[in-house]
Amino acid sequence: MTPPTKRNQYSNKAKLLVLVSQYASIFAVVFGVICYFFLNIKGIIPLSFFTYALLLFINVLALKKHENLLLTYNIASILTTINGIVITLASGGIQSPFIFVLGVVVFAGFVNTKVYGGYYLLINLLLISLIFLHDLSDFRLLANTVPEESGNWFAFLSVLASIYLLGGVFGKNLLEAHHNLYKSQKEIASRIEEKETLLKEVHHRVKNNLQTISSLLNMQSRNIKDEEIKTLFKGSQNRVVSMAIVHEMLYGQDESLSKIAVKPYVQELCDYLFRSLKVHSKNIESEFDIPDISLSIDTVIPLGIIINETVTNALKYAFPENRSGKIKIKIKEGPEGKYTLGIRDNGVGFCDKVVNKKRDSLGLRLINNLTRQLKGNIKRTNKKGTRYKIQFEEIIESIS
Repeated sequence: MTPPTKRNQYSNKAKLLVLVSQYASIFAVVFGVICYFFLNIKGIIPLSFFTYALLLFINVLALKKHENLLLTYNIASILTTINGIVITLASGGIQSPFIFVLGVVVFAGFVNTKVYGGYYLLINLLLISLIFLHDLSDFRLLANTVPEESGNWFAFLSVLASIYLLGGVFGKNLLEAHHNLYKSQKEIASRIEEKETLLKEVHHRVKNNLQTISSLLNMQSRNIKDEEIKTLFKGSQNRVVSMAIVHEMLYGQDESLSKIAVKPYVQELCDYLFRSLKVHSKNIESEFDIPDISLSIDTVIPLGIIINETVTNALKYAFPENRSGKIKIKIKEGPEGKYTLGIRDNGVGFCDKVVNKKRDSLGLRLINNLTRQLKGNIKRTNKKGTRYKIQFEEIIESIS
């Protein structure tokens, strides 16, 4: 099925082509009658006008049957070019004012497409050059059939017809089409702005809802005495907040509403985790080596949860007994939309006993599952602290 914009373009071009053909047919008939009955111009010139008008009329009627706009346009252009050359040669050659009709053909070509405009420009420049060379030679294809006393009137009518077709028909309709296009563009821009505003409001409400869930989890955890269960609630709360930050940033952006600037997001997430786990007093520093890149929301949310899990583990287990240290997060951009996330700390690392105990924990399962969701792989080492190296791809969900 043809898209609406394509159908509109086809309709506008067809309308303009039919309109120009109708005017050209009328001008040809009127011009032929004036030449024959009033200007005493007999023979090839009035005959060419009448034949051209008839063939142009048939060409327009044929468009309704085959609906091939390009074919109809080319036939009309060829007919106009042939008619223009014949009448030009029969009315004085290079000095004939009717030669300006060839300029109408070139203009019509550029109205259709830039390519066809270029073709007809070269063709008509060549034809005009050949007419000039023809006049320089002693050979004559057609003699001048315009009587001397009718020359000024013929010139006046030729220029009048050419200017009217260019300005009164082509120019007027192109200006109207441009006005309609400008109006449509303004309407589209207004609708896009309205949709962006609504989309921002959606992100704002999602962020508020996620923060409400986080607050509910926090309130519920206060009534729990079991520290292990309380820790589980706190972990869930942090995961919710990691998603809420994404929607908060989308709401505050003025540009793209589908991509997130990664560096400020990671920094804000880590600042929240440091405050949430109250580790500022432990003298633990954070360091970021992240390029100025933006990734899709479908990539940033799982990436944020992975960072949340790894950084939380580091803050809770890597620096016991108020030990100072550093957590470094690095993202490296690779070829073809691939990236490498590195998260490392200089803490005590995981001993094998802790690793085996935590292997089935929700956090580690989340890290592994979300890495697969990002079409990536993960490596973890425990030398001189814990290190994660995660290779992943940007995920862009298509809406069909």
